[in-house]
Amino acid sequence: MIKQKSPALESEKSMFTDFESAFAYIRQNEIKMIDLKFTDLAGRWHHVTLPASQFGENLLRDGVAFDASAIGLRPVKAGDMILLPDISSAFRDPYWEVPTLSFIGSAYEADTKLPFGRDPRNIAARAEAHLRELGIADESRWGPEFEFYVFDSVSFENKINASSYRVESSEADWQGSSSGHGHLIPRHGGYHAIPPGDQLFNLRSEMVLVLEEMGIEVKYHHHEVGGPGQCEIETPMMGMLRCGDATQIVKYVTKMTAQRNQKTATFMPKPLFGEAGNGMHFHQQLFRDDRNLFYDANGYGKLSDVALQYVGGLLTHGPALLALTNPSTNSYRRLIPGYEAPVNAFFSLGNRSAAVRVPKYADQPDSARFEFRPPDATCNIYLALAAQLMAGIDGILNKIDPSGSGMGPIEQNVFTWSDEQRKSVRPLPGSLREALDALEQDHEFLLQGDVFDSGQIAEWIRVKREEYYDVRNRPHPFEISTYFDV
Repeated sequence: MIKQKSPALESEKSMFTDFESAFAYIRQNEIKMIDLKFTDLAGRWHHVTLPASQFGENLLRDGVAFDASAIGLRPVKAGDMILLPDISSAFRDPYWEVPTLSFIGSAYEADTKLPFGRDPRNIAARAEAHLRELGIADESRWGPEFEFYVFDSVSFENKINASSYRVESSEADWQGSSSGHGHLIPRHGGYHAIPPGDQLFNLRSEMVLVLEEMGIEVKYHHHEVGGPGQCEIETPMMGMLRCGDATQIVKYVTKMTAQRNQKTATFMPKPLFGEAGNGMHFHQQLFRDDRNLFYDANGYGKLSDVALQYVGGLLTHGPALLALTNPSTNSYRRLIPGYEAPVNAFFSLGNRSAAVRVPKYADQPDSARFEFRPPDATCNIYLALAAQLMAGIDGILNKIDPSGSGMGPIEQNVFTWSDEQRKSVRPLPGSLREALDALEQDHEFLLQGDVFDSGQIAEWIRVKREEYYDVRNRPHPFEISTYFDV
């Protein structure tokens, strides 16, 4: 049976470590409901709720039965699974009217009680176990950056005779004089905007306070580049499974808090044409015996050879990785030249157009790291974490030198280069279809240690290709205005 919890950092204190402490808390705090949250193939949360009277040791042993075929994890003929809660993942859910304690769960086989191999959370745990089994490191640590838009409202329709969407933001410059307050944020002018232009500061603070109450530490929050309501919340580095769970919680809290304040939040990569997109950059480290394996005082950007080999793995497998870290058609409306979103497979120190950026400020033995910048929040967080780690492991095992492979470092702004110069830099996929084709050709690195399986990857490609064609085959409103009169 795989280990379900990565070695914890000091900041990753669990609410409970055993059944007895959880049971006592439920009694002492008059908890009325137990909510079990779990992740489907696409990365969305689902839940099932039990009266607190049903919380017993049998719940941790036998779990709750559910149909895995309904959420894309298994075929209909073999859908019976059980959901087992992770006792260490508990948090008080503040959005319920009755006192509710939530646990995050994973799927297990109904007959053997063994972890289900295709459950996303189990895959992340298995990738971390593979890292330890190889003796490379004790743990990986991750620090995602959460970018999202908060709008006043959203509406959309898709019919045979109509297709449209509309979002509204009281911060947006399109409001003009009709805003009534005049403190509008210009396009691309939202980075660290201050009130009264930043009208969401209280909302973000409310989100952060809720997250901290739920055990998620936050470094800071601020307004992002996008003028009409783009926000960012950043958390410290944390263990892999904890990072996956925290990401699901952050997305839940931002959306629920926005809704509680009569607004709506989205992590969609590109909800607005001509404005900054939402990424989810992943800061990454490996530790052994509590020592950062990525630090070298004399290395490029204070990075060790191990770190650079890990980077080599990320960039070598970058096109295939994007099928898992950027698995939506909308992802590639963000990954276009001219914005900070990276479109080429190279690394650099402080260069935000690089796929892998080495932060100049992360130059100490405990802080040295890099970030992989292409991903966005349409990913299944557990699969994205596992895939990146497996690519990095492959780079270390094969001692891939990114510099020797022509992947940097590049310190210039490649968007100012000539077409001839850009030919020297390997491009990342420009569409979901290209990324899926790359994954189909390059996924052997994911199969090592039985972390992923080939059947699951084939199913992922099939489902995502259907999504691609569903979007491609529909007339677009801009096509109507461009071609209707031909």
